[in-house]
Amino acid sequence: MTKEALKAQCLERIDARKEEIIAIGQEIFAHPELGFKETHTAALVRRVLDDLRIPCREGLAITGVRGDLRGRGDGPRIMVMGELDAVVCPLHPQADPQTGAAHSCGHNAQIASMLGAAMGLAPLAGELDGSVAFVAVPAEEYVELEYRERLRREGKLRFFGGKQEYLRLGVLDDIDMGMMIHSHAGVEDRHFLIGCDSSGFVGKLIRFTGREAHAGARPFDGINALNAAALSLLAINSQRETFREKDRIRIHPIITKGGDLVNIVPADVRLETYVRGTNLEAILDASEKVNRCLQGCAYAIGAQVDIREMPGYLPLIQNEEMSRLFADNAEALLGKGTNIYGQELMGATDAGDVSSFMPFIHISTGGYSGDAHSQNFTVCDPEMAYVMPAKAMAMTVIDLLWDGAAQARAIRDASAPRFTRESYLRFWDQVAAGTPQDICF
Repeated sequence: MTKEALKAQCLERIDARKEEIIAIGQEIFAHPELGFKETHTAALVRRVLDDLRIPCREGLAITGVRGDLRGRGDGPRIMVMGELDAVVCPLHPQADPQTGAAHSCGHNAQIASMLGAAMGLAPLAGELDGSVAFVAVPAEEYVELEYRERLRREGKLRFFGGKQEYLRLGVLDDIDMGMMIHSHAGVEDRHFLIGCDSSGFVGKLIRFTGREAHAGARPFDGINALNAAALSLLAINSQRETFREKDRIRIHPIITKGGDLVNIVPADVRLETYVRGTNLEAILDASEKVNRCLQGCAYAIGAQVDIREMPGYLPLIQNEEMSRLFADNAEALLGKGTNIYGQELMGATDAGDVSSFMPFIHISTGGYSGDAHSQNFTVCDPEMAYVMPAKAMAMTVIDLLWDGAAQARAIRDASAPRFTRESYLRFWDQVAAGTPQDICF
């Protein structure tokens, strides 16, 4: 059998189950669940993989599922990944009335497409010179932080992102490279978006502590923590000219507590912020500048400041050769000139963390109307959202594992991971301890 004939058979099998794939996507859309609580969706994934006779592990990082399709020989292992969770969007028509969860970011399509690729590839595994892991991961959305903090205190997790937990637990240690798709809100036409940027970030919880006093009678006896916080916002803003345009640094603090009563000098003031950017060195540099601003302004007012560093996500690294293979397959499906290249997606995803371990692609897709994380977000072209990505990913897997998995081996051998599991955990420990200057790359 030629590679083209194998792809044709794979596409025929996906087409034969097109309505089933769409129904899976719509069922998940109607049953949104928040991170580390995705029991209904995880059970659906397990049921479909069981029907395909793909052996599974479940309960990974609380709710995750992984199925492994073995090909012939001991060739490379390719990962097709999808995210189980929804986001909080209580005004969405399909929001869960109890939790406010809604699939207004399209993760339901990721799972449907991942399972659609499995439907196409499972009967053809004997023609693949390697294996395929279908990995459903919890908790990409960085939400419900108090709940996740409680899970961390109970020893059930360490990171707030599901892929980060997979990396910590070693769930992906045997994976050679991976791929996934993501919705692109507002792109209603049939397009794939290739090689998009996505930022990383670190988070900060900040508390300024001053001294209370009667604001009218004896303000001179107090130390105004709100003044220190307000001054720090100006100081951070004054740093903006030091950030290079190519690094796309974004700092967006909010005051979550400005004091206790209007007639008391504020002595307990709290802020939160992210420091975002497209590369790790620039993020850490900007983070240090923000800390200097916070500390210097506290000193200027005579207040104290406590900065709690929160591990965020790493910037996304798109593998160029895998992107090229996917792009060729996308054009074979949709026609020449339908791909869109190099758009900046300034949100963040823990797929960035995975991409620091292995060659990885994170492809955005059309077929959606409305705005991301908004009540008007919906699938307007089910075949584009659910079925076309399944086909393109399955075809790319075939490219990678054809002819002794020559393409996969070449990509793997040419790639140098930025982290090992040990250095990755040490990195986030140092960020949390406020000593990222000790990190060497």
